[in-house]
Amino acid sequence: MTRHDEPWMRRALELAEKGRGLVEPNPLVGAVVVRDSKTVGEGWHEKFGYAHAEVNALAQAGEAARGATLYLTLEPCCHHGKTPPCTDAIRRAGIQRVVASLEDPFPQVAGKGAAVLRAAGIDVEFGSCAQDARRQNAPYLKLLATGRPYVHAKWAMTLDGKIATKSGDSRWISNEASRRRVHAMRGCMDGILVGIGTALADDPLLTARPPGPRVACRVILDSKARLPVTSQLVRTAREIPTLIVTTAPALSACAELRAAGCEVLELPGDPGRPELAKLLDELGRRRWTNLLVEGGAAVLGRFFDRDLVDEIHLFIGPKLVGAGKDAVMGRGRDAIQQCGGWITESIENIDGDVYVHAVRG
Repeated sequence: MTRHDEPWMRRALELAEKGRGLVEPNPLVGAVVVRDSKTVGEGWHEKFGYAHAEVNALAQAGEAARGATLYLTLEPCCHHGKTPPCTDAIRRAGIQRVVASLEDPFPQVAGKGAAVLRAAGIDVEFGSCAQDARRQNAPYLKLLATGRPYVHAKWAMTLDGKIATKSGDSRWISNEASRRRVHAMRGCMDGILVGIGTALADDPLLTARPPGPRVACRVILDSKARLPVTSQLVRTAREIPTLIVTTAPALSACAELRAAGCEVLELPGDPGRPELAKLLDELGRRRWTNLLVEGGAAVLGRFFDRDLVDEIHLFIGPKLVGAGKDAVMGRGRDAIQQCGGWITESIENIDGDVYVHAVRG
């Protein structure tokens, strides 16, 4: 690889991002075909089950692809899935060189795609913008590595770290522009999770407004089956998937929730509350890639106590509450030295709110 490869790969990463929320549980992939230092074709994986990025880019390039370099954010597939092997399309197109950011850890690919191309006399190189590509596809990579979805934690708090006043009032800590950002985030998730306390206090819908590319399942941690059938969540359960996660003693009380269209999932307790690790295992079996945990404070605390959060989306409104409800509860840490492990990716001013985006290091 040379330093001249990086601009083309950055363009491929930019194209790959267009598939977010549309392609999961597949990875985000972008492709650029370059010949004589000019782009002759571009493409990205546009939707789950549709043509892959390299096929789209090669189709746009046509005959200009012969002898060209193909830049890919992920190793091309070499097996029959919902689409034919991309390695076949690359060979037919006459591509001379392939530069990919990452090897694909998917078991049916995992280096085999590169081997097929090399056997056909095509140069294959890995590593250009690898860190950025790994970050972009962190949810896909985690699902493959652990069998669990990637967990996003989101909350809004005041300057003094409160999510509500002592009376419970919390509308609105963040401004309208921040809330629009959250709705866009929701529209790319497989699930949105809250505890029963939040469900009872706020009677939320937990939907993306306006709708995004995905319709997230609403997940309610409700160990005692207290969610009222009159709640917005239950009343809309036939239109929007709703999963009530409970424990064995409460199963008999879930008949009305099931009758209203909710799915009920019973899990072991830790103690008396559904075990979060078991829940993530089950969601991974369903091939969920992204889960958004919106609270409340006790639920956020449980996820952080168990080191189950991968990414943080924190919105800070320019308000002071004083005595109020803390943002994150749980057991917490005994020493500051135990509190690290996070990397601040960005800090953004959103019409006066501060949006802090951090990932696990």
